[in-house]
Order: sequence, then structure tokens, then C-alpha cells
Amino acid sequence: MPFPEAGKAVQIVDSHCHLDFPDFDGERDALINRAREAGVGRMVTICTKLRQEPDVRAIAEAHEGVFYAAGTHPMSVAEEPMVSVEDLVALAAHPKMVGIGETGLDYHYTAESAAAQQESLRIHIEAARKTGLPLIIHARDADDDMARILTEEHQAGAYSCVMHCFSSGAALAQAALDLDFYLSMSGIAAFPRSTELRDIFGSAPIERILVETDSPYLAPPPHRGRRNEPAFVTRTGAVGADLFGLSYEEFAAQTSANFDRLFTKATA
Repeated sequence: MPFPEAGKAVQIVDSHCHLDFPDFDGERDALINRAREAGVGRMVTICTKLRQEPDVRAIAEAHEGVFYAAGTHPMSVAEEPMVSVEDLVALAAHPKMVGIGETGLDYHYTAESAAAQQESLRIHIEAARKTGLPLIIHARDADDDMARILTEEHQAGAYSCVMHCFSSGAALAQAALDLDFYLSMSGIAAFPRSTELRDIFGSAPIERILVETDSPYLAPPPHRGRRNEPAFVTRTGAVGADLFGLSYEEFAAQTSANFDRLFTKATA
């Protein structure tokens, strides 16, 4: 499997990470530098609770090539104030805020708040429409409702979207692709037993694929079970390159172009 050496000029994007999480306290500058040395030229750090937006924004402001997105994670909807379209639109005026979310549905851990999650999701979708920024979706054990809401809302008014850390079924993947949305590969796609998931990605158009770490979670082999970080997106990129029959350089270039097409405010 092709893999780049540290320091090579090939650039890849980590489209989803959580640099504000306490896992990285005391070494954010070092891990961002490690990512750059590995060829990760840009990162999007994700705010999952709006009260934490100032901290996430500050990280993006302090580092070239680091952008951010903001929203209320579905697992936090029940314990956080319901977000408003107006709040999200106001935050989106910042030049380094490049996406809306993450939002979505999670019935694995928080099914009891399904109704509130759906309300929050529709609010985020409206903010994505109004701002023109891409929606960032988290989906777990909610495929039917997710496909239905995304489709209903798209019929009511178009918006762009990425299914972050996609690990759902083929039907939801196809529903997303039918709406011209993007699927993002995380370290899960590099796990040895993720054959079915790799098949879903491999059957999608390469022009609709992004890569991410979702760090500090889901480190790909050989780092599995340890803390993930943006530099490790190159490992998932190597798996993606192999899956699509491309060199690492070709896959990195294609997914970076895909990122530019979706996250227009973060273009190089």
C-alpha cells in the first residue's frame, strides 16, 4: 500500500477533527506542526457545543491552515439550549468558519431525544441554506430518519452536505449521493474488518469522497486504540488510494479538490 514519507510536498486535508478537546491540552501547536510535516496542509476543527465556539474559533485564528465549523452535536441537543438559525448565520460571518455542524441524528446513545435532534437538524439545514456553507452530518443508527429528513429538506431548498465519518449502510450512502452530497472516510474505513464499509466507499464516485480523522477518536492502524491526531489522516488516505486504485498523491489531490469544491471558504 502506498504511503508518503514525512515532509513530502503532497498535501491532504483533514476535513474533520476536534482540536479543542482536552485530549490535546498542552500540545496543540506540536500536533498541528506534526500534521503539517506529514503533509496535512489544512484542517477543519469542529465545535460541538455553541458555548465552546469562542475556544474553537481561537484555535483557528491562531493557526494558518486551520478552519472551523460550529453547531450542536445531536448527542448534546438535550442538554444544550436549542440553537437558532440566526445564531448560526451570525457565527458564519467569521472568515474562518467554513461549515455548519456537526449536527445530525444519533439513536445509538441518545434515542430518547430523537424529536429534539430532528428539530435541531432542520435548524442547522436552514442555516446551511442561508449561509451557503456545507452541512456536516453525524449519523448513527438513524439511517431511515436521516435519509428522509435530508431528502425532504433538499426538496424544500438545496444545500450542500458531507456525511462525516460515514459508517452507516449502503442505502443512506446512496440517498446522500443522490443529493450530490459527500461521504467522508475516517479511520474506521482502515480497520481490517470494515470490508463492507470500504465497498460502500469504493462504489461511490471518487469526486464525492473526503477524508478525516475525527481525532482524537478512531485512530487508523497502526495507531488503533490510541489517541488519534490530524497527522494520521495520511494513513486513511493510503487506504483510500488503494481502494480506488490510485497513487497516494493522486488520491490526496482528488480529495483535496473535493474539499475545495465543498468548503469554498477554506480553499487554498
